[in-house]
Amino acid sequence: MRHRTPTIPALWSTEALRDRREALPTMYDLPSEDPEEPGLPDEFHYYQPQLLRETFQPVDYLPDRYLVATDLNLYYDVRHTSWHKRPDWFAVLGVPSLYQQHDLRMSYVIWQEQVMPYLVVELLSPGTEDEDLGRTQRVSRRPPTKWTVYERILQVPYYVVFSRYTDTVQYFVLTNGRYRAMQPPEQRLWLPEANVGLGLWTGTYYGLTRQWLRCYDAQGAWIVTAADRVERAEQHVRDAEHRAEHAEQHVRDVEQRAEHAEQRAARLAAQLKALGLAPEV
Repeated sequence: MRHRTPTIPALWSTEALRDRREALPTMYDLPSEDPEEPGLPDEFHYYQPQLLRETFQPVDYLPDRYLVATDLNLYYDVRHTSWHKRPDWFAVLGVPSLYQQHDLRMSYVIWQEQVMPYLVVELLSPGTEDEDLGRTQRVSRRPPTKWTVYERILQVPYYVVFSRYTDTVQYFVLTNGRYRAMQPPEQRLWLPEANVGLGLWTGTYYGLTRQWLRCYDAQGAWIVTAADRVERAEQHVRDAEHRAEHAEQHVRDVEQRAEHAEQRAARLAAQLKALGLAPEV
């Protein structure tokens, strides 16, 4: 099922908003760092997003025309400019990779960027599972839940939840304004606008062998990482060294056979001479 690139909701596209946009806070006013938030996540929350960052390569977009982000505050409500969510990883198509073409982002501010996220990935942990899966209810006078923000406010087309504890992935696709759970074949979900897919891969990344979320191409092959390229180059060198060693061994074998042939010829000549049958020169 194909989706159009999300457009900005009416809330942010009104003439009144355009008139006051310059007075609204930017990413410099709304950084991701928040000293009141709990401690840093575990190492898996670094490595899994990094693998997604390396392998999410939308075919129809130049590298400077899409954004991938990890633990970056996502500000979504112009009426409550401090409200935000912090996805473990998300991707946006059709925006500059740098903020206003020249700076790294400190946050992603919807009313500044004017483009909605295309894909959000959350990594389950015991403390966030209920909210990540839409099981929590909004508390009065508190910001809306994560599920509500992704589904109804931002209308993110694809929402993926992965548990490292059970190695299960859950895919949700926005259909008629609501998330519908998908169970694609082989647990692989194709993302048509990006022309890449997302699935579970069993392999070794940063020394840890387990199941990971990873992107694949239109041929079904896992998209390579920088470490893959290094390993392939090293394997190429090892193969070349092996071939060179094999060639050297072949030369040594030929030389040894030639030496043995000369020694045998010399013994035969000596035997013939002893019998008085030495060949004429």
